Amino acid sequence: MLVFWKERLVFLAVPKTGSTAYESALGPRADIVVSNPPELKHAPIYRYNRFFRPMFEKNGAPDMESLAVVREPISWLGSWYRFRRRPFMEGKPNSTHGVTFDDFVAAYLEKERPAFANVGSQAKFLEPRPNGTRATYLFRYEEQGRLRRFLEARLNVTLETEQRNVSPQMELSLDPGLERKLRRRHADDFALWEEIGTDQQS
Repeated sequence: MLVFWKERLVFLAVPKTGSTAYESALGPRADIVVSNPPELKHAPIYRYNRFFRPMFEKNGAPDMESLAVVREPISWLGSWYRFRRRPFMEGKPNSTHGVTFDDFVAAYLEKERPAFANVGSQAKFLEPRPNGTRATYLFRYEEQGRLRRFLEARLNVTLETEQRNVSPQMELSLDPGLERKLRRRHADDFALWEEIGTDQQS
């Protein structure tokens, strides 16, 4: 999570959406950088609302806005799958070594997910709170240009990012039946990404 106090902007770090690269690029420009522990670095809306928002308001920033990046859900799961397949992960409970992508998605769809498939949900991460707290701006991971233009204008910076925390590259395909089941069970995740829309590009 990055906090830009003067600009009244918080960059919420949705896992597997490139937030580490933006932390590296904008960390020196930010007033607050929350990089550890992961539970705070990747604080979802409900945790932001409970812990960070009251602190900001008590210190004179009741008008703080926030942004988040959302990735196409199958691509997002694929990134998690590849991330947990890194060589040093082998033998660990959340490793995807010896597991196909179909197996990973099938496990993700289980009511009680095994450790290797317990990766949460982007829609749940960004779920608005009853008091109205929500991400003010949403950007598609696949539309980096739009996000960069917004940040450069809002923060008055020239942004240069490098890929960080990158998952191993590999071709992934998902069984059509599993994809239909995923789209049905996690319709809120797909709806969230689709609602951002490409017509917001500039």
